[in-house]
Amino acid sequence: VKRYIRKGIPNEHRAVIWMIVSGAQTNMEQNSGYYHRLLEGEKNDKLVEAIKTDMNRTFPDNVKFRKTADPCLQHMLYNVLVAYGHHNKEVGYCQGMNFIAGYLILITKSEEESFWLLDALIGRILPDYYSPAMLGLKTDQEVLGELVKMKVPAVAELMERHGVMWTLVVSRWFICLFIDILPVETVLRIWDCLFYEGSKIIFRVALTLIKQHQAFILEATNFPDICDKFKQITKGTLVTECHSFMQKIFRDPGSLSMATINKLRETCRDKVLSQG
Repeated sequence: VKRYIRKGIPNEHRAVIWMIVSGAQTNMEQNSGYYHRLLEGEKNDKLVEAIKTDMNRTFPDNVKFRKTADPCLQHMLYNVLVAYGHHNKEVGYCQGMNFIAGYLILITKSEEESFWLLDALIGRILPDYYSPAMLGLKTDQEVLGELVKMKVPAVAELMERHGVMWTLVVSRWFICLFIDILPVETVLRIWDCLFYEGSKIIFRVALTLIKQHQAFILEATNFPDICDKFKQITKGTLVTECHSFMQKIFRDPGSLSMATINKLRETCRDKVLSQG
C-alpha cells in the first residue's frame, strides 16, 4: 500500500483512499449523523464571526469559492469549519484551517467527508498545531531546526549566526501544509503520504527543500536575505516536477524514523514551554 500511495493516488480515487487510510471513514461510520447534529445545534457567535471574516480570503482566485458559484463551495467550507469548531471546542477555529478544509472540499466534494478528514488531520496527524497555544506547531518547527543541524549543518549554522528563528521561515509550511506554497499537484502528492504515513512527511519535504537548495541558501549574508531565500526555494522546477520531487523526499533526507522525531519532540516541547 505504501508504495502505491507514494507513487500518487489517481485523482478520482483520492477522496476514498484518504478517507480509508486516515481512519476518517471508520470514524464517520461509527458516528453516523453526528456532523449534521453539529450543524443543527446552537452556535457560538464569536466562532461564527471569525469564520465569516475569513471566507472571502480563502482561495479568492478560485471561481469555485466565489459566492455566486454553483455548487457554492464557500457555503460548504463555512459549514465544515463551523461544525468542526463546535466539535473541537479547544481548537475552535484558527487561520490556516480554512485553506486546509477548502482543499479537502475540492477533493472530496463532500462536507461530511471533509469534516472527518479535517478531524483526522487536526486531532491525530498534526497534534496541537491549531490549539490556541499552538504548542505542537512551535515544537515541530524546533524539531525541524534540530533535524537540519543533523542533516544540513551549514544551513543550521547560518541561521544561528544571523539569529533567524525557524518559525519566521517555515511556519506557513506547517500551518498550511504547503498550500499556496508549492504547486497544487505536488501538495496533493504530499497529502497522499501525510494521511497514510503521518506528520513525518512534513519534515521530509522541508528537509528536501533545504538540502536541495543548500548552496543557494548559503549565499545569504544577512537576516532579510535568508528570509528571502526561503521564499524562493519553494518555487522552480524542483517542486513542479512532482514525481521526481516525491522520489527525492524519500531519498534525500536519509533515514527519518518516528522514534527519532518523537524523541526530538520531547526535548523541543520542553524548550518551547520553558520559553513560555
